[in-house]
Formats: sequence, C-alpha cells, structure tokens
Amino acid sequence: MTIQLPGADGTLRAYEPRTEPLAVAAGTSFTSRTVFAAAHVVADPFADVSPDAPAAVDWDATLAFRRHLWAHGLGVAEAMDTAQRGMGLDWTGAAELIRRSAAEARAVGGRIACGVGTDQITGGTLAEIRAAYEEQLALVEDSGAQAVLMASRALAATATGPEDYLEVYGHLLRQATAPVVLHWLGPMFDPALTGYWGADDLDAATDVFLEIIAAHPDKVDGVKVSLLEAGRETDLRRRLPRGVRCYTGDDFHYPELIAGDAHGFSHALLGVFDPLGPLAAQAVRLLDTGDTAGFRALLDPTVALSRHLFQAPTRFYKTGVVFLAWLAGHQDHFAMVGGLQSARSLPHFARAYELADGLGLFPDPKLAEDRMKTLLALYGVTR
Repeated sequence: MTIQLPGADGTLRAYEPRTEPLAVAAGTSFTSRTVFAAAHVVADPFADVSPDAPAAVDWDATLAFRRHLWAHGLGVAEAMDTAQRGMGLDWTGAAELIRRSAAEARAVGGRIACGVGTDQITGGTLAEIRAAYEEQLALVEDSGAQAVLMASRALAATATGPEDYLEVYGHLLRQATAPVVLHWLGPMFDPALTGYWGADDLDAATDVFLEIIAAHPDKVDGVKVSLLEAGRETDLRRRLPRGVRCYTGDDFHYPELIAGDAHGFSHALLGVFDPLGPLAAQAVRLLDTGDTAGFRALLDPTVALSRHLFQAPTRFYKTGVVFLAWLAGHQDHFAMVGGLQSARSLPHFARAYELADGLGLFPDPKLAEDRMKTLLALYGVTR
C-alpha cells in the first residue's frame, strides 16, 4: 500500500510506508552521558482561545509524554524553547508546567531540569531583569528541579555591553543554591537574542561566556550551547573549567559531538530527542558499553530528519516535533498552543513523515499512515 506525498515542486509521488517499527525497549538511565530531551507541550484542542491568548494546555497528555521519556532513561528539560517559551507559552503557563512536571518527576524518579528566564517582562532596567530571573529561579529551585538559566530577550534588548551580562549572571550564580546549566541560544532559534553576551562577534561573545563561568565554576554544572556550529562547540568544550559539562544543543551535529574525540565529549540537551527519544536512548546505551561505532550507526541516520525539522526558520522546529508526536500516537490531535501548527508547509510535513517512518520511529506505522492521510485530505490531496 502506498501513500501519495507532495513534494516542494507541487507534484505527488508514491511512498510505501514501512510496516514494522524499530524495536526499542524502555530502560534505565545512562552511565557514560547525561542526556536530556527538551519536551514539547500538548495543547488543549477544545479550548476556545485565540493564538495570542494565554496557552490552554492538556496537562494529562503533556505529563504522559514526559513519563514516556523518563521510561527510556532520558532526563526531561522542561519549560524551554521546545515547550514554546515565548512562542505560545507565557510565564504563567510555564510556571504551572514546571510545578506539575517537577512533581511528576519526583513521583516516578525522573531527572528534570527547568528553564529560568525573564519572560514575565518584555523589557526594563537591569534591576528589573535580575528580579524577573530571581522570581523564576526561586520557583524552579523550590520545585526541586535543576535550573537552566536561559538567554533573556529583555537582557539582550537592555544590555549595553559585556559588563551588563557579567553583572546579571554573576548576581544570579551567587544566589543559586545548586549548580545550574547556562544556556546559550543562538539567533537562528530566536532573532531577539542576536548579540548575546554583549558582542555580535561569536569569538568575543565566547570569551565573555567563559569569563562568567570561570568566576563561578562551583555554581555551573554545565553549559548548553545551541549555535549549530560543531567546531565552535568543540572549541568551547575544551576551554571549560574542569568539572563543567558541555550539553550539546546542536541539532545538526549531535552524534559526533556526543561521541566526542580524544579530548572529550558533549553530554546532550536536545529538542530533537523529543521525537527521537527511544532511539536516542538505545544509541546512548551502546555508548555506555564502549560501542561508539554502534552508537554512530544508530544515531547518524537520524541527522537528516533533524536537519529537516530544524531548517530555517529554525525557531519553527517545534511544529515538526509536535506533528511527529501526533503521528506517533503520543497525542490525539495536531493542534499547538499559539496556533503554531500552521508554521510549516504541507511538503515539509510530508518529508518529515517520510524520514521519520524510514527510521521506524512510529510505534504503530499504520496509525501514522492513517493520520498522514487525514492531513493530506485536509489539504485537498484525495488520491
């Protein structure tokens, strides 16, 4: 049985879906790497809300997906970019998400880290930005989760140079009760973060970033780097103080960065591990046994899908992530907070389906095929 998929040129082509999924099993956490999947939120499709209204979240389905990730040994990176922070999910919704997910993590013994930002304000003085960060840091620490200090749009708009970043982050690190993860999100993910750390030049920005870490190495568990430049991440990784981890956020080069080289390796905090969760977990378990070749053989073929999902405009990768969650049966609908299901084209969805199906990511390939056909019919593809 074939399915007709539209290409970028507007023509239909026949694709034959696979009939069996990739065989993967749930398992415990890993011994060689610390791995987080940045998780998406499931919208309430029956909520009568407009795209610019506060998000309506299906909490049961959202928490069920986190249990799915924990069951495979992955940590959950909560209330971060993949959860549509600043793109449909406001701070009120994110705060509730953090409380609920942290409680669920305690109940099942899952590892969780949560995003700390300033999205309850749109701008302000450095003092107001510090206060916004402090409010969120207190909530995350009170929940029992590890804090991820995310890049701030408000700080990017207000800071006049590197000294403002040094002051704000130094203040927060002195206050943190436990080591945090510092998050550097590149402008391809959020154009409002252009020039972060007080410099447009990435070499100069890296020096400021390292200066912050060097001043407080006991308060920095690691750094999460999302610049989509493997060489830059590797260079940064080698310059980190001893004991400070690098969590790759590079959704283009993650297999080689996690595998590492003679000088070290990256851990992972990745949005693409939301749809790749079970497969990624199986690959890391091979790495735990020292089987780097087996790890690469399993994970390298996923890069084509990841590059497709994260293609420019990269910030809309969340749409593909939620689309695959629907096809995989993790939720009953393809609706997103903020109406973001409209952010990608039908040919983009068709290619994402084809690549994910080819990898065996769908637990029920027939369900995925039927849902893909439903979407195609909605767009007028009737053959």
